[in-house]
Amino acid sequence: MSSELNAPGMSNEDKERLVQSGIELSMENRCGSYLQMNQDVIHSECNEEGIEVLSYKRAMEKYDWLQEYNWKAVSKDKDEITKYVAEQKDPKGYVIIAHKGTSNILPIQACLYLGRETIQHVHNIIVAEEGAELHIISGCTSGGHVGPGAAHYGVSEFYIKKDAKISFTMIHTWTENIEVFPRSASIVEENGVFISNYVCMQPVKKVQMYPTATLKGENSVARFSTITIASPTSYFDVGSKAILHGKGSSAELIARAITKGGTIISRGQIIGETSGTRGHLECKGLILKDGTIYAIPEIDGRVVGTELSHEAAIGKLAQDEIEYLMSRGLSEDEATATIIRGFLDVKIAGLPEALQKQIDATIDVAEKAGF
Repeated sequence: MSSELNAPGMSNEDKERLVQSGIELSMENRCGSYLQMNQDVIHSECNEEGIEVLSYKRAMEKYDWLQEYNWKAVSKDKDEITKYVAEQKDPKGYVIIAHKGTSNILPIQACLYLGRETIQHVHNIIVAEEGAELHIISGCTSGGHVGPGAAHYGVSEFYIKKDAKISFTMIHTWTENIEVFPRSASIVEENGVFISNYVCMQPVKKVQMYPTATLKGENSVARFSTITIASPTSYFDVGSKAILHGKGSSAELIARAITKGGTIISRGQIIGETSGTRGHLECKGLILKDGTIYAIPEIDGRVVGTELSHEAAIGKLAQDEIEYLMSRGLSEDEATATIIRGFLDVKIAGLPEALQKQIDATIDVAEKAGF
């Protein structure tokens, strides 16, 4: 594998935006990488034995059996976004396969960079075969010069087989002109674990996403964690959904939302279809400047023996807490930042240390910029 990820024609400023999105150009702490600039696949490889990182086109040419997964978790006809991606004659995106019993300690990084006023479309398929463990960080960003009219359409399908695990951390560092429409779904089989983390703390015009996990197998697990900060020009309609189908399956959906004048619609839904299932949904919002946070938690129990709960709260910074920290020697700005940092400090059970550190680093960048 090459010692450094080459991003041709990218400015130093945009490379820094990649770094803020969790992408390491040096590849020092990554075992594999995929880089797509606009619609051009620049880089796709992995040095971990038993794990492959392929372009969508190359993967479909190499493995006929991938058709068993192609458009099975996400429907082509879900909405206008999926229809657009499905209609592309030259589909882009990546396929990551962890073959049976394999695992990666250092994460794979997938970078999607948008550098001009166009629609970037990708169709990604991620498969962890029986007993495999796969850790991925997806960094999505755009060039600082990109103007109105640019958008990202992303379809991602996750398949977690028996006794397998996938942790997927997506960090968005777009610019205020970009509209983003991820469409993703996962199918989790017996004893499988799916951990999904989403972080967006920089200005963006619009993000609309509602990933769904179907917990098909017995004792399967899904955990979603979402952190969003809305600037005055940002509009978020985000959330997650879990369907508890397998006996003993469980899900946890955690959201932290801060508005600095923008709008955040925070959705969450857990459906208990089978006895012996458990789910919890939590949304907490913080209003720093006049804006809107609209929490929509839904729990849907359909049988005897499913246990579902939810909590939602929206508030402001507590003045007494700020004054207390100021009495301990902090300035007002430092006290405010400390409280916000604590609010965003969501530790995800089962998340590898490398990915948790990346989430913490993203919060650090936002803190230095004054959130």
